[in-house]
Amino acid sequence: MPAEEFVAGWISGALGLVLGHPFDTVKVRLQTQTTYQGIIDCMVKTYRHESLLGFFKGMSFPIVSIAVVNSVLFGVYSNALLALTATSHQERRAQAPSYTHVFIAGCTGGFLQAYCLAPFDLIKVRLQNQTEPRAQPGSPPPRYRGPVHCAASIFQAEGPRGLFRGAWALTLRDTPTLGIYFVTYEWLCHQSTPDGQNPSSATVLVAGGFAGITSWVTATPLDVIKSRMQMAGLEQRAYRGLLDCMVSSVRQEGLGVFFRGLTINSARAFPVNAVTFLSYEYLLHSWG
Repeated sequence: MPAEEFVAGWISGALGLVLGHPFDTVKVRLQTQTTYQGIIDCMVKTYRHESLLGFFKGMSFPIVSIAVVNSVLFGVYSNALLALTATSHQERRAQAPSYTHVFIAGCTGGFLQAYCLAPFDLIKVRLQNQTEPRAQPGSPPPRYRGPVHCAASIFQAEGPRGLFRGAWALTLRDTPTLGIYFVTYEWLCHQSTPDGQNPSSATVLVAGGFAGITSWVTATPLDVIKSRMQMAGLEQRAYRGLLDCMVSSVRQEGLGVFFRGLTINSARAFPVNAVTFLSYEYLLHSWG
């Protein structure tokens, strides 16, 4: 497998993560807590109570782990497409693959990404939901002192399966969504670029941004359920499974619960995925 696809995916994933993590923290809190009246209320309370650093809780771990997972997504996608079409990344501009092949390759990347991502995402969500301000002398310490302590605590309290809490919802979220993600990106690039030419930087930015929005609109309902199942062990709320979590959430909060965080997900998705695709394309073009 060409290693460049994985390295480019790692670097582009790290850039996107740094840009999007504050939005992601707000999104996770809106989905799992009921103390906020909306995006602005959540942002104001987080800043007042935890300072600017509150928005970056849980980022140190994902900057390595989730960036690596992003390299799995892009590397598997590109190599699956290579296996399906026998054309390299550079050759695809002259001979565009079918959208069926793009969708299959994207789903394959999404499925394997979800498998690798599950424990890292769980730890990120648990750390993001710690709303304590920075430790002061004499104040009680937070539940988790960092990502390693969080992982060890989950393992001790919930067993090995605890680290994969919400993994099924994550897999169902990412497998079709990332197929849609890559199809949207390739279609927009193809529509805006003359045959045989590479898309311009502006085209890549716009196509990547709208691909991100499209995928998150599709993913948000299962993203809400995934986050709630990940927090269930901490709150001692035992869902019997994915369906039970969905039914319980609707009964308590109505159908609107499935769209919690959709606005901020969409607002975050455009710049994050625009930067991710631009850096990915730039790196592959430079190395090609």
